[in-house]
Amino acid sequence: MGIKLSNLFVLLMMFGIFVMSCAEKTAPKNQIGERWSKERAWEWYNSHDWLVGTNFNPSTAINQLEFWQAETFDIETIDRELGWSADIGMNIHRVFLHNLLWKQDSVGFLQRLETFLATADKHNLKIMFVLLDDVWHPVPKLGKQPEPVPHLHNSGWVQSPGAAILGDTTRHDELEPYIKGVLRKFANDKRVLYWDLYNEPDNVANQQGRAELELKDKHIYSLALLKKVFKWAREVNPSQPLTVGIWKGNVNHWGTPDSLPAVDRFMLENSDVISFHAYDNNMNIVKKKISELEKYGRPLLCTEYMARTNNNTFKNMLPILKENNIAAINWGLVSGKTNTIYPWESWQRKFTAEPEIWFHDIFRKDGTPFDPAEIELIKSLTGRK
Repeated sequence: MGIKLSNLFVLLMMFGIFVMSCAEKTAPKNQIGERWSKERAWEWYNSHDWLVGTNFNPSTAINQLEFWQAETFDIETIDRELGWSADIGMNIHRVFLHNLLWKQDSVGFLQRLETFLATADKHNLKIMFVLLDDVWHPVPKLGKQPEPVPHLHNSGWVQSPGAAILGDTTRHDELEPYIKGVLRKFANDKRVLYWDLYNEPDNVANQQGRAELELKDKHIYSLALLKKVFKWAREVNPSQPLTVGIWKGNVNHWGTPDSLPAVDRFMLENSDVISFHAYDNNMNIVKKKISELEKYGRPLLCTEYMARTNNNTFKNMLPILKENNIAAINWGLVSGKTNTIYPWESWQRKFTAEPEIWFHDIFRKDGTPFDPAEIELIKSLTGRK
């Protein structure tokens, strides 16, 4: 006897519910959207040469806003300084954006991004854009940016979106047009290699003059926003992988997400490729970070490292990263208005002259290197020598 259509419909409905139930049981509860498979992530990663580069900000810009605003967008300096990095074999740069730039002039902002990408492409450089950032000054403002405080590390860098929006969850959705707008514009652009959605979520500004402006219980707001940003990005579904880098906490727990704070666990369980920061003075700690993160079975990118006076140097770090096939993106290219040749401790101890040993950065404004031996090392490891 045949099955009645009504009974067949019921059976199909029950089967569909069963499949959905199985999917819910097997999918990580903490995961949002269609995360790339490990196989897809490795296929993407292995289709490129070993990635080496810097966190790039032109020497004439004190922060992200001065970098990109129309009045101070300095493409001549950008072109020149990108050329210096390409000459030593670098092939990728991590570059910070800001939500206020979209609010100010979304069309002009996208045009300047296009100009920048064309310039980077001329030098065979790929780009990793960073969309949000929880680090340094909690109150960003458009318009003319402050002049650098002499001898002070990153005196003008600003958070994105900053405390006013981050600390008001009813305003988080104001960022959706910015996130989706930038992603959609470059979702299939081969010049953009990765999207770093949010730099150092829950980094709290504790410097004098900043601490009182910072959010209390910031981790709660950062996690709430981080979840939305991943959701918006997955809805756009760009052709490039998404990541948010782990940067703090007990290294021994980095490979066991159940032992991590909620923010760190979420970023690791939703990133297509795993990124991390490593300013450690002990290379055994760096190796421990790598061994813990390798447990996730995904490509690794070190998106911040190199702090010379902390014993975190090119000589110590680059061979480890290359040996483990990890993308190596140090902080800083050309000494300039960010003053990152000075150490973090310049906020506690007054400097009156250029330090004998630079903290970050590689070149002076005239293109001469701080340490020619570093240039030879980078060239040798990137195959330029």
